Amino acid sequence: MDFRTLPETNNSTVSTRLSMKQLPAIRLSHVLLIVSFIALPARGDATAPSWNINGFGTLGVAHSDEDQADFTTGLLADEGAGYSDEWSLKVDSKVGIQLTANFASKFKAVLQVVSEQGHDGSFDPQIEWANVSYDITPELTVRIGRTVQPSFMTSEYRKVGYANPTVRPPAEVYNLVPVTNSDGIDVSYQSRFDEVTNTLHLLFGRKTTDLPDGFEMESDDSFTLANTLEWRDTTLFAGYSQTDLTVDVLTPFFNGFRAFGPEGEYIADRFDLDDTTVRIISLGGRYDPGTWFILGEWANNRSRSFVGEHRGWYLTGGVRIASLTPYLTFADQRAKGDLSHPGLPFPQAQPLNETLNLLLSQNTSDQSRFAVGARWDFAPSIALKIQYDRIDLRRGTRGVLSNTQPGFEGDEPVSVFSTTVDFVF
Repeated sequence: MDFRTLPETNNSTVSTRLSMKQLPAIRLSHVLLIVSFIALPARGDATAPSWNINGFGTLGVAHSDEDQADFTTGLLADEGAGYSDEWSLKVDSKVGIQLTANFASKFKAVLQVVSEQGHDGSFDPQIEWANVSYDITPELTVRIGRTVQPSFMTSEYRKVGYANPTVRPPAEVYNLVPVTNSDGIDVSYQSRFDEVTNTLHLLFGRKTTDLPDGFEMESDDSFTLANTLEWRDTTLFAGYSQTDLTVDVLTPFFNGFRAFGPEGEYIADRFDLDDTTVRIISLGGRYDPGTWFILGEWANNRSRSFVGEHRGWYLTGGVRIASLTPYLTFADQRAKGDLSHPGLPFPQAQPLNETLNLLLSQNTSDQSRFAVGARWDFAPSIALKIQYDRIDLRRGTRGVLSNTQPGFEGDEPVSVFSTTVDFVF
């Protein structure tokens, strides 16, 4: 969703009617971290806590030949390559630090802070993870606080460029759930059968997401069930997520339709994003015997709102030749539904109809993509990547591009060139 295209209203914020009001979001994480880092050792734990600091980062530059829109890494980024900057350092560059504290053998606290381009264009550090976990049994673990949103196969490390074979996770799938964490409770159960390891994740939570121009998007009653099965060189993933979203900044706009009676009520109820249930199904697989690899994912995001339904998939394969790994990616995203709506048959409703059609066209992504690249692990824990993407837009949509300008037509392929240096420590 590109909120820079939305109509102006008197509301500058977006809110959700939360039914989990007893769950105090990130403040709960702060309290638990204080308890774990300070209070617990004071209780006389015989085992001294161990501390570990790790980090990751990416220095990158990207170029796009589309000068009427921006290529970004996600829907929540402010600027990218193309319209804002012909060559952009903001697209992929980021740095993250993670502090882990282990208390005894069952209790652990994690704090991860990431600095990357935000909705306002700044690189202000943000808390990505902040949680405490307890191993009830060797197989069963409970985490409370801000944890990863496990919607996809590589959700755990989607921000760690070094852990990904390509420059960035494919937007055709990963843009379907741009939110990467959730505030709540995460339960995981890991079981082993000979050479098979199965990990089941169950997450309940909520999330407030800042958007451009001071807007907010909040989710309520978020629920995710994800399962990962690993057997030798094979990994299989399946996930289901459901959440109730509200974007109240649109309420005055859709109330304009409701003022026209039953016909307007129908349109408003059909497209408004007000406590609307969004469902995401995802499937993935990876085979990596060492000298070569292939991985892919498929996902479907569906809601009864102006966002509609999108399906995306990608397939990536590569060969490891010493320290060099050339790879190819094929990806596709399709939108179901119309890009426009006739609206109300009244002259007075013409401005509302025009804005509705702008909303539908600007928040529909339909494209295919081909990418070729290479990764060079030229030093321990450091990798250089070079990648070329050709994006073919369909039906005049903007695809995964954002910040589209009045001159954007979407009828020509878009070429993107990227190079990054990824590192971990």
